[in-house]
Amino acid sequence: MTIALAAPHPEAIAAGERAAAAGGNALDAALAAAVMLTVVYPHQCALGGDLIALVRTPDGRTTSVIAAGTAPAAIADAASSWTEVPRQGAHAVTVPGMVAGWRAIASLGGRSDLSAAFTDAATIADAGIRVSAGLSRALRSRADAVMSDPGMRGVFAPRGAVLAEGDPLVQPALAATLRTLADDPDDFYRGGIARSLVDTLRAGGGTHTVEDFEHYAPEVGPSLTRDIGGQTWHVAPPPSVGAVLIGVVAAASDGGPEAPSGPRLVDAAIHGVHARAAALGDPLTSEIDLDVLLDLGVDVPAPAFAEPRPLGDTAAVTALDDEGWGVTIVQSVYQTFGAGLLDPGTGVVLHNRGSAFSVDPASPAAVRPGARPPHTLCPAIVDAPQTTVVAGCQGGRAQAWILSQILPDAVDPAQDLPIILARPRWVVGDRDLDQPVLSLVAEPGVAVDVLARADERGLPVVQFAGPADEAGHVQLVRRSGEEITSASDPRADGVGTVIDPDPASEGSIA
Repeated sequence: MTIALAAPHPEAIAAGERAAAAGGNALDAALAAAVMLTVVYPHQCALGGDLIALVRTPDGRTTSVIAAGTAPAAIADAASSWTEVPRQGAHAVTVPGMVAGWRAIASLGGRSDLSAAFTDAATIADAGIRVSAGLSRALRSRADAVMSDPGMRGVFAPRGAVLAEGDPLVQPALAATLRTLADDPDDFYRGGIARSLVDTLRAGGGTHTVEDFEHYAPEVGPSLTRDIGGQTWHVAPPPSVGAVLIGVVAAASDGGPEAPSGPRLVDAAIHGVHARAAALGDPLTSEIDLDVLLDLGVDVPAPAFAEPRPLGDTAAVTALDDEGWGVTIVQSVYQTFGAGLLDPGTGVVLHNRGSAFSVDPASPAAVRPGARPPHTLCPAIVDAPQTTVVAGCQGGRAQAWILSQILPDAVDPAQDLPIILARPRWVVGDRDLDQPVLSLVAEPGVAVDVLARADERGLPVVQFAGPADEAGHVQLVRRSGEEITSASDPRADGVGTVIDPDPASEGSIA
């Protein structure tokens, strides 16, 4: 079986290659890479985080997996006195959905359970890895948080200072957790792992209980799908921001087959910023007006609520194989190192997705028992005649604008994926881009007409010094006819590869 795989770290690619060599398909390879990322990229996607994914079957059906964490049942007791949801600490932690999400993905068409992926990752966690440049930058940026939490300090500053690039990172507690999950992945929600996480959260003032973990389940269902100019766009429904991506592309292209122009994308992105802030939330606990997110022809006034800046929040893995299986997994701890909490008993870094809730009871993003916060995670699959593109992205609240600049070109098989990813990009945002007001922030080389349109719309234009993390780390795989290709964003340390078949290994998965 030939598998195209893209991920943001070489060790994740190696894990995917081992899964493929054992007879796995695209889902198995992507899951192995995704599990490995929690060892080598804990600042972005630890076991204590969330994921949102899309799975495509060989017959073209696309299923959404929303493994977004839910707020504790007793959260209202704590939230009654808040003026905003805490950005750090136990109250920012919802029940982590990542492990449950992996299991859901595997059940949709994987050839193996997750035991081999967990065992493989445990081996690396025990043996240790060298701190990458990206992890080193993250440790420097959050050094105060790392040093203030005993669990974080013990793993990431074992000699009294945060680890530097090239230093060994050894995670024995995490390795033991991964081996426990290899034997029983349900332990994360109904066993000793859950009890350890709850103890740490409650010691930090959280309202979490073992019942909150026991009752957690991901949402698995049809993708949100729309036709745009003869192409079928698949995203995850709310609380994912995917609907805004569809809205931006549809508004900018006016429903036609041509790739949207830069100025029209700017217009649509401005509308999308306000629509997202006004209407995105959890449809299971709030009333959501999906049309506001999908129809961006009319600007919507933005509420005052602003989310925190999600620095280094996310990692994506994408895969496609020659049987037609495809998957995009976008997983996250939200801000770098999440809530700044590492449970010493399990080695698990806990996310802070709950900080995206609003304390306004009228908001669709209101913090409520069992609610899921609005999510920046935006996996996407586009089916065009004879071509399928599977995409995932790091980029915080800018993911919809980033993908809208890439996917309309990526579905053209005549265009080279690495060249598309290397082009300069722009993003629109405010607090998430460290700007005081809504601004357009551009890498060098962005088209003049894009900058001019931002100026016409009254947006300050700010220049990145060069290619920037804030412009996104995109992972792409594409199948056009019989050709399968992949690409990883040059802004990160990732790899895009095509794993060639090994006939001797076919069918060898236990």
